Amino acid sequence: MARALELARLGAGEVSPNPMVGCVIVHRGKIIGEGFHQKYGQPHAEVNAINSVKNQELLKQSTLYVTLEPCAHHGLTPPCSDLIVEKQIPRVVIGTVDPFASVAGKGIEKLKKGGVEVELGMMERECREINKRFFTFHEKKRPFVILKWAQTQDGFIDVERSPQDFGEPTWITGSLALRLVHKIRSEEDAILVGRKTAGKDNPSLTVRNWYGRNPLRAVIDNRLQLPGTLHLFNREEKTLVFNTLKNATEKNLVYIKIPDSGNTPEQILDYFYSLNILSVIVEGGSQLLESFIATRLWDEAHVFVGGKFFFGGVKAPQIKGELVAAEWLDNDRLVVFRNRD
Repeated sequence: MARALELARLGAGEVSPNPMVGCVIVHRGKIIGEGFHQKYGQPHAEVNAINSVKNQELLKQSTLYVTLEPCAHHGLTPPCSDLIVEKQIPRVVIGTVDPFASVAGKGIEKLKKGGVEVELGMMERECREINKRFFTFHEKKRPFVILKWAQTQDGFIDVERSPQDFGEPTWITGSLALRLVHKIRSEEDAILVGRKTAGKDNPSLTVRNWYGRNPLRAVIDNRLQLPGTLHLFNREEKTLVFNTLKNATEKNLVYIKIPDSGNTPEQILDYFYSLNILSVIVEGGSQLLESFIATRLWDEAHVFVGGKFFFGGVKAPQIKGELVAAEWLDNDRLVVFRNRD
């Protein structure tokens, strides 16, 4: 199962809105086949693992290990549980039940009806953790929310700037941290900023210092005050503009009207959920970050702490959560908090 988890991670950034799944087939203590879900719409991990076995007759005497319950429904691919029964694999070890309503125990039921011995719950915590986005989406009916910001040693995310200083971010961390930020972007479905951050920093919100897909870009601009010359509006990538004035689509710019009711985070997450967006990075500014913190609509906070001091400026958000990870990135430090509410 540990090997299956390693394989599952290889699908990061490629399989959403599907989960990352790894599969290993063992015959008399020896691995004879393995596979993972490589890309959304393509064969699942179980299919790839079964197809990798050279002598298919050995499957009748083997155990299949898989990180997530095999599917039982016809989606873009046939049910994996049917294939396992068809191949007469006698034993299947499953990390965790699939929370997706079309599966949710039905795959296990199919296997048992087909005469397969099923063991459930091996390394369940690790199997749930690797698909925390998928589980959050199906259990909480919203995307997994990652808050992200960089702050100085004395707790500021920006200096006080006048309009003539707009156009570039105020850099707090170095190149290694920047590369990690872009890696994180490549693995998440969407990225969101507020009006002030878009206007001050003129971000592209794309993946440039890492290999991978760009997340869906989104900005909140209630009164549609932002200039069309910003990188966000270059129409090279699809961009959502949440506002209170109009619904419209203009060549890769999608304007979404939301009520000015004070429930902005919830409304935005509801819209992302309707698009099958499993995860979203909220990159700022401070007002937007604080709104997600105040409504407790966040799952992780990735805080990059640089070595600089500003001695004044825009204060970093205050957050309470469980510290789950920390690492040095040259002279910068990343700390990750998990929301346990």
